[in-house]
Amino acid sequence: QVLLVESGGGLVQAGGSLRLSCAASGFTFSRYAMSWYRQAPGKERELVAHITSNGGSTNYADSVKGRFTISRDNAKNTVYLQMNSLKPEDTAVYYCKTVLVVPTTRTTYDFWGQGTQVTVSS
Repeated sequence: QVLLVESGGGLVQAGGSLRLSCAASGFTFSRYAMSWYRQAPGKERELVAHITSNGGSTNYADSVKGRFTISRDNAKNTVYLQMNSLKPEDTAVYYCKTVLVVPTTRTTYDFWGQGTQVTVSS
């Protein structure tokens, strides 16, 4: 059973920092890319950051470049999102996601965590 469990959210003042964690289980973590998404009230869910399976390549939304850093520890089956210089507009529920592929059929399946709330006060 694939399970993604986020933690580390909370309330922080503008300019502050938080580190989110996503603990994965039920699949071979080191073989799959991971992503962080967020969804603010009344808005669509958006991609925040993405990291390849070995951590060698990362991508970020323009809105968080230079402030957020995605990383992973394949020995701990965990992906992180370090968020610095937080702004009120970063307030959202943050989700981690992976896409698993069935080798024989190439069918893909999206798996999401339950989300963790990040609230940035001005």
